[in-house]
Amino acid sequence: MPIPVRRTRFMTWRSLATAAVAALMAAFLAPVAAHGAPRESAPVYSYENAIRESVWVDTGLDGDSDGKNDRVAVDIVRPRELARQGRKIPVIMDASPYYSCCGRGNESQKKTYDANGHVVQMPLFYDNYFVPRGYAFVGVDLAGTNRSDGCVDVGGRSDIQSAKAVVDWLNGRAKGYTTRTGAATARAGWTNGRTGMIGKSWDGTIANGVAATGVKGLKTIVPISAISSWYDYYFAKGAPLYDSGPDWLSDYVDSPDARTKCAAAQRKLVDEAPRTGDWTSLWTERDYVKDAGKVKASVFLVHGMQDLNVRTKNFGQWWDALSKHGVERKIWLSQTGHVDPFDFRRAAWVDTLHRWFDHELLGYDNGIDHEPMADIERHPDQWATSAVWPPRTTSTTTLRPGTGAQPGVGILGLHGRSGTETFTDDPRLSETDWAAHIDRPTPDKAGFATGPLTHDLRLSGSSKVTVTATPTTSTAHLSAVLVDLGPDTIRDYAGSGEGIATLTDRTCWGASTAGDSSCYKVAEAARTDVGYTVLSRGWADLGNHASDQGVPLTPGTAYTITLDLAATDHVVPKGHRLALIVAGTDKDLIDPPSTTPTLTLDLSRTSARVPLVGGAEAFSRATAGSTAAPATSVLDGVRDPRTTRVPGESR
Repeated sequence: MPIPVRRTRFMTWRSLATAAVAALMAAFLAPVAAHGAPRESAPVYSYENAIRESVWVDTGLDGDSDGKNDRVAVDIVRPRELARQGRKIPVIMDASPYYSCCGRGNESQKKTYDANGHVVQMPLFYDNYFVPRGYAFVGVDLAGTNRSDGCVDVGGRSDIQSAKAVVDWLNGRAKGYTTRTGAATARAGWTNGRTGMIGKSWDGTIANGVAATGVKGLKTIVPISAISSWYDYYFAKGAPLYDSGPDWLSDYVDSPDARTKCAAAQRKLVDEAPRTGDWTSLWTERDYVKDAGKVKASVFLVHGMQDLNVRTKNFGQWWDALSKHGVERKIWLSQTGHVDPFDFRRAAWVDTLHRWFDHELLGYDNGIDHEPMADIERHPDQWATSAVWPPRTTSTTTLRPGTGAQPGVGILGLHGRSGTETFTDDPRLSETDWAAHIDRPTPDKAGFATGPLTHDLRLSGSSKVTVTATPTTSTAHLSAVLVDLGPDTIRDYAGSGEGIATLTDRTCWGASTAGDSSCYKVAEAARTDVGYTVLSRGWADLGNHASDQGVPLTPGTAYTITLDLAATDHVVPKGHRLALIVAGTDKDLIDPPSTTPTLTLDLSRTSARVPLVGGAEAFSRATAGSTAAPATSVLDGVRDPRTTRVPGESR
């Protein structure tokens, strides 16, 4: 959608403010006398001699009900030279539940400590790279994990307060202590309070949640493959995406201490997150989208368009809400699954992140705010940019399915048609089976496709598919997928690396010590040749047709429901076809219903609203003169996609 005028005013104000801050920071933070405002922080401070310390911050909560406020462990690495000079510096922070249980990054690094309890190895490259450049790096153990008190509540108040309290402490508004249980206090007098949060998956989710509180001092967040609403991690309009709920995830990351104290918190995660998919107050607490209006921080968002762990509805709805409220934004969209940009575009990522933090935290006028808003991977390692995202000419266009010469093999166009199509849910099959047989009648799906396009057609944003269906049983799950039908070479997002292959060679990003190397294994694109590409997906329980509370269906009654499809940016090239498939259970991506329904679609009341660059005019142009007969062979695609129920466990 177009960026509102409010953002233009916001950017103008920020440019003026940035210039003023840059001049001030040049005087106080530049390592040498600056001639004019600096444009880039340089690695002039010692990483080996950096101060390494631990502080426990009072969250103000007693999640483990032991009669004492919970304290969360905060491990800090910061330049010793600047501390000696009394210079106040900004902070880059990653708050995570994974520092001891599971590890971070492609090599699953964990925190390690010396005999005094000070951090030796901080996972990932952030501290190695940014501490020599005049930043402090802070790694926070979420409540209930590693060395922190409290209980993991999977995106709820305790999770978010774990990190928000640290931002408050960095800005002089919360209490910190030198030990987990002692009374000696610790102040953050070494920082100016300007904080940027970063992290992938659960870590990035915490950044979203803290930003949604509007906390002062949080200047920017960089959420990578992050959740914006925990309901949408576990359900899609009542259809369960996993065979477990947040209680399983909490138990997965709990520290041994938390497991002995957190039975009540665990019970709440069971009782208030029913497997029916009904919306409850638990999900309201974990919905950050509704609070996007409170966000004061800028947002640099990164997501894989084939992420089937944190599915891309999460970034799409967050992005749209931030746009509505005029938040400064930047976005990278890759062809990968749940993969960190350090592993799919390493050199460009480090450079861009460096300039982003220099601009947002040091106030350097380096021009990054005038660069294109979006970087989008079109083919493996081939990137395009958009000045704004979605492009200003993007318009929601309604496409309608129609019957064809064979049952279940229909057409897709701008004009409404009557007729019906029928399919029977087969939980053994997935989107790959449906797309492979798009041109053949099969009993498990209804497919509708354009003819071969005469011009490229670009989809940019989130789609919706409205379905009117009559079931034969009291329960039914629905899937809708958009497919690019045509040969291509793409990242193998369904492979074990979700689009990357990890090699043995290493590259180094920052300074190293004996206990913390900055050198990481190189990753390259894992490619595969396909005959089709699924570009967007959505699911629903038909029992949620009227509200967010599911009800039994009456067999023989028609119901209308709208499925929210995942956000994407994809160009269907000239010569390819665009297809819509409607079916039942998408194997391994949603769980099946308790019955095996046959569903009849009313095509006159079924449609897809698709964000097309150029709108209906572009669709008409791309489909004009398309007369070639569709292919009849079975199409090759990726292997059946698999998901993990731990945000962050896969790449």
